[in-house]
Amino acid sequence: MRYKCVGLLTSASKSSLDFLLPPRCLICSAATDRGGAYCPNCWKDLPLIERPFCEQLGIPFVHHMGAGALSPKAISDPPLFARSRSATLFSGSARECVHKLKYGRRRELAKPMAEMMVRAGKDILQERSIIIPVPLHWTRLVERRFNQAADLANEIAAYTGYPIEISGLQRTRRTQNQVGLTGKERAKNVRGAFRVKAASAPVISSQRVLLVDDVFTTGSTVRTCVRALLSAGASSVDVLTFSMADTTANQTNLP
Repeated sequence: MRYKCVGLLTSASKSSLDFLLPPRCLICSAATDRGGAYCPNCWKDLPLIERPFCEQLGIPFVHHMGAGALSPKAISDPPLFARSRSATLFSGSARECVHKLKYGRRRELAKPMAEMMVRAGKDILQERSIIIPVPLHWTRLVERRFNQAADLANEIAAYTGYPIEISGLQRTRRTQNQVGLTGKERAKNVRGAFRVKAASAPVISSQRVLLVDDVFTTGSTVRTCVRALLSAGASSVDVLTFSMADTTANQTNLP
């Protein structure tokens, strides 16, 4: 009876709160039927990535190419990581989510974004992995006050129950902002900019690692991080991001 009363009080409190502060869309603030959700228009504008796609890079295919099919990019330039998955393409409402989290400090977006990432990465999350976010340099972390990749990684760890090394990777120098740089400039900018924290090396040695970030663009940052993780003894690295940028577009406009 006591628990029933507590439940009724909680339900009543939620109803009162919804009356005073009606739930709003996470992106456009339109009214929704529940909190922490998207309105129909914003949900329709989310460019979700679904099969068929490249089994290694997660790049969507227009047509089914057969089981285990690889994209031309994966064949011509094989990545260091095992597999990469993204929940959405970087456009429409997905772009809004990333910008609001990263620059608008809308940290409540990390939870629903991570939910979508978990669904998108269900095949690479079947085996236990150590979750590690792409880090910010400490000076940029002080300026921004949080790391959006770390927020996403924490939510994914909560969903999966997998261990997380929040500071497993360190950014050894403050790199130039990647926005506006070409692919070659991005690669040069982050070359040698990451290392595994000494205390984390024994933890990840011989273990599978899941590298988490908000957007996969040209892969320069991911490539440098994966190289550092493998050099420190990780058995393999998978990559999970919320969005994947269209790298066939003008590279100076990449996020």
